Amino acid sequence: MSKAQRVVITGVGVLSPIGNDAKTSWENALNGVNGIDKITRIDTDPYNVHLAGELKDFNIENFIEKKEARRMDRFTQYALVAAREAVQDAKLEINEDNANNIGVWIGAGIGGMETFENAHNTLLNKGPRRVSPFFVPMLIPDMATGQVSIDLGAKGPNGSTVTACATGTNSIGEAFKIIQRGDADAMITGGTEAPITDMAIAGFSASRALSTNDDPETACRPFQIGRDGFVMGEGAGIVVLESLESAKARGAEIYAEVVGYGTTGDAYHITAPAPEGEGGSRAMQAAIDDAGIEAKDIQYLNAHGTSTPVGDLTEVQAIKNTFGEASKSLKVSSTKSMTGHLLGATGGIEAIFSALSIRDSRIAPTIHVESPDPECDLDFVPNTAQDLDITYAMSNSLGFGGHNAVLVFKKFGE
Repeated sequence: MSKAQRVVITGVGVLSPIGNDAKTSWENALNGVNGIDKITRIDTDPYNVHLAGELKDFNIENFIEKKEARRMDRFTQYALVAAREAVQDAKLEINEDNANNIGVWIGAGIGGMETFENAHNTLLNKGPRRVSPFFVPMLIPDMATGQVSIDLGAKGPNGSTVTACATGTNSIGEAFKIIQRGDADAMITGGTEAPITDMAIAGFSASRALSTNDDPETACRPFQIGRDGFVMGEGAGIVVLESLESAKARGAEIYAEVVGYGTTGDAYHITAPAPEGEGGSRAMQAAIDDAGIEAKDIQYLNAHGTSTPVGDLTEVQAIKNTFGEASKSLKVSSTKSMTGHLLGATGGIEAIFSALSIRDSRIAPTIHVESPDPECDLDFVPNTAQDLDITYAMSNSLGFGGHNAVLVFKKFGE
């Protein structure tokens, strides 16, 4: 059996409520910038939810021709923009010589919800003959992967993961394993989501998952007393993963090494997490075992931390069960306090923030920390970024349906 390939991150691309590229998003995360504000994309008067993390000053026509953009749902547009940034950042040239060895694996949690709503309105008001022939290709969640591979010419392993809020992390984990076992030299991977639509807001509101707080400064407050649900966000987080051999041959800059991946199912409930985060704890331990380390070796954890009453508490219990005494010294932050919850995209962005934390020896804070929940008593890096030399970082994503996905990153060293 051949030796497993080492896998590194050589490029990053981000569209988020706190920045339209990776550099801006990361700088704003370190500065504790709040990306939550009033929803402008839809009329929220009929709803009890009025806040979200929307992209700011973003025009897709600056990146894609108008005619082409109209044939893509917003979630696919976001993926394409972030993927182009990641590939450019990696200085990865895709050509006839290497295209077959470069793949794409990008997920979306709910896919083309906006496309579905528009087509349904057309069907009701104008009849079936007026439904666009692009309806299905725009709707299906795998089309982000399809359009990115077409745009960039990547012909290697090609797929899409849909695991709700764990989607981005599962996508990166699966791409990591593809390279590790030698099936590709590089993968363009992560998550994307455009969920600020009438149906998505209505549906998540009906399930009582969203915050009804109208104050942008307190609506998204993970691990705090008074948290009442998550705040929707939108965007994409895409990384270029590459075998170490390929990266070194190209002289590529390396952000961090991916060393562990764990994924489990709760087999418990369609929306509620398993008691004490049993499934999440197993995923964390699986990622730790995959990395060949112990829990105490990890200095920083980018938590799922959505600002839901049960979810935050359950994740804290899972962390304590996994890390034991080491949880007392572990730095834990929820960057969702700034971006909101980007569903399928959130794991991609948080993987990037974890890798950049390692590179810069600096941890982005959890903002809005004013009234800590006494049952959520970890070090949440309150309000202000902190300096820390990080060897290992972990990123958690926990999704509806009981999907749990965890990644472990390591400071790159020969």
